[in-house]
Amino acid sequence: MSTEFFWRLPLGSDGHYLATDKNTRGAAVHRPGNIAPGRLPNGEPDGFTYIDYIAQVAKAAELAGFEGALLPTGPEPWIAAAALARETRRIKFLIAFQATWTLPAYAAQQAAILQNLSHGRLDWNIITGGNPAAQRANGDFLAHDLRYKRTGEFLDIIQGLWENETFSYDGDVYQLENGALPRGLTHERKPSVYFSGFSDPALDVAARHADVYLNWAEPVEKLKPHMERVRELAARQGREVRFGIRIDLFARETEEAAWSELRRQYDRIDDKTSNFIKHFAAGSDSVGAARQTAYHQNASRFEDLIIGPNLWAGFGKAKPGPTIGLVGSHENVAERLVEYRDAGFSTFILAGNPHLEEALRIGQEVLPLVHQRPSVQTSTGTRPLQALG
Repeated sequence: MSTEFFWRLPLGSDGHYLATDKNTRGAAVHRPGNIAPGRLPNGEPDGFTYIDYIAQVAKAAELAGFEGALLPTGPEPWIAAAALARETRRIKFLIAFQATWTLPAYAAQQAAILQNLSHGRLDWNIITGGNPAAQRANGDFLAHDLRYKRTGEFLDIIQGLWENETFSYDGDVYQLENGALPRGLTHERKPSVYFSGFSDPALDVAARHADVYLNWAEPVEKLKPHMERVRELAARQGREVRFGIRIDLFARETEEAAWSELRRQYDRIDDKTSNFIKHFAAGSDSVGAARQTAYHQNASRFEDLIIGPNLWAGFGKAKPGPTIGLVGSHENVAERLVEYRDAGFSTFILAGNPHLEEALRIGQEVLPLVHQRPSVQTSTGTRPLQALG
């Protein structure tokens, strides 16, 4: 089983610390060098923009050996991916977006064009939603289960358009009559579908459409039963699915240095950030998000958030999204990634602040250690490594 590593591109914000201002942008928050933001040494504007910084991160990830880059959900990922495709040569772009943002036929046409100009480097991370208030703010008032029904129909149409010269569809949410991909293009492969969700409606969509089923990090033993359920549901559809994991990393030269610096950053989290996180989590109807919140909602002491070897559930205290991340030396973090790999995960979507420097650190110091470790197999399947010497 081949392994692929993606790096997260900071389309929202970036900085040197766990918690960053969600209203700021990468180029404003973190810039390389010692020149004052936005100015050359002679005082003139340097023309360095937000997308220039994101391009630096994408290039760093490509140089550091990552196979792909995640462009997180938001209004920008399609536009950013088109710009970044001209800045890079090899790295794949995993665009996260929601079905509600565009009609499926138009999304398929966009994808076909982007595949063409990037030479087939586009994949999709299909997001169904999470926080109802955030959904309503974007004009989406569908309840949880209906959102997954919409996503399922969306992917039905995408598949139909890619497999047929013309395609029609009559669903409960979408209708399509004689739809087609753009004429005159040499169509690259259909984007692979990376998908997540723990509820029954989500798993139904995953079984029918997911190429890679994504999880947020949890202890390996907690995820194994869920992986087996997804495999069984996909098998009933005559399909196989690969597994991926989205996880933040905090790696340093030594384990002591990693925990010490992380503790200092944790102490910087202010009441404004804490209240925002609590409010956001309380409003979510996501089953997966609820699993994540359960790991940290009743813990406030730094030590209480350590839930296993090199596993820390405090990332969710600083920002929405993944709660559990890996903390330790480069060797510690590589060991834990190997354990996930040997449990059946073949896709890793990694992140760390600041994203530019950490892409290089992880690519140079951690990924080679993972690649050096052969998978450990037993007669009954894969088993996690207990010690890697």
